[in-house]
Amino acid sequence: MFPVSVCLRRKRRRFVEDADLVHRAALSDCDFLAGTIDLNRSLSLLSILPMNERYIKWYTPWLSREFEMLAFGDGGGLPLILFPTSFGSYYQNKDFGLVGSVASYVDSGRVTVYCPDAIDLDSFYNKGIHPADRMKTHNAYENVIVRDVFDLARRECHAHRVAVCGASLGAYHAANIAFRHPDLVGYLISLSGSFDISDFFDGYHDDNIYFNSPYEYLPNTTDPWKYNHIGIIIGTGEWDNTRHESYRLSEILNSKGIQHWLDDGKWRGHDWNYWCDMLPYYLSKI
Repeated sequence: MFPVSVCLRRKRRRFVEDADLVHRAALSDCDFLAGTIDLNRSLSLLSILPMNERYIKWYTPWLSREFEMLAFGDGGGLPLILFPTSFGSYYQNKDFGLVGSVASYVDSGRVTVYCPDAIDLDSFYNKGIHPADRMKTHNAYENVIVRDVFDLARRECHAHRVAVCGASLGAYHAANIAFRHPDLVGYLISLSGSFDISDFFDGYHDDNIYFNSPYEYLPNTTDPWKYNHIGIIIGTGEWDNTRHESYRLSEILNSKGIQHWLDDGKWRGHDWNYWCDMLPYYLSKI
């Protein structure tokens, strides 16, 4: 059950005066990253900006602190949990245009997007604590996602399962949670995923790390059938510097007979402009 202390602040998107920021918020418009700004076109896109945005903050006992999230939409259609990349926060996917790239799905009620915060700086990147404690902190974060965020998203959207998505390390979070909790996930979308977490633990290894490393536990799964209801999309490209990780995951899934789609696109790399093209394309295939 989602904490009763949840605070909802519903708001409409603010007017954006700067043309560059308009592109960040606009529908399928990530070409600001390439520096191609068209003021007239940007201003014409203001009409699609009122995608309903909600700021949600609550105290979670899993981390013993407050947790923040943005939600886009009115709580209908497919609940899509969108994780940040490395060092990202709950507003990162909005700021870099990934949420805006699927605005048509949100405005039409086909998708509600939930952008939870990340705590990688407190877990994987926290060299001030023992590696075992880094993974324990990560497990606490997973509880927030599964028990708080999933519960809210499923309840709002009247859905039994959610879709999870992320880019780079965010794709790791999406994939790991999908594989660990397949009963709660209907779709997994990976954008240039980075799934190897071994470097975060300075050579240390324990059961917690094993059971959070898809490259380790998936090859040993004895019941791969439990994943075949999940629509798994693994997106990469010829210029993607983590392309080999997507292929490695695909090879493991193939070896276990787990259905998935490995999409290796031409002229596609490891950056936001590519991900902004990939996500709406993949949603169109669901």
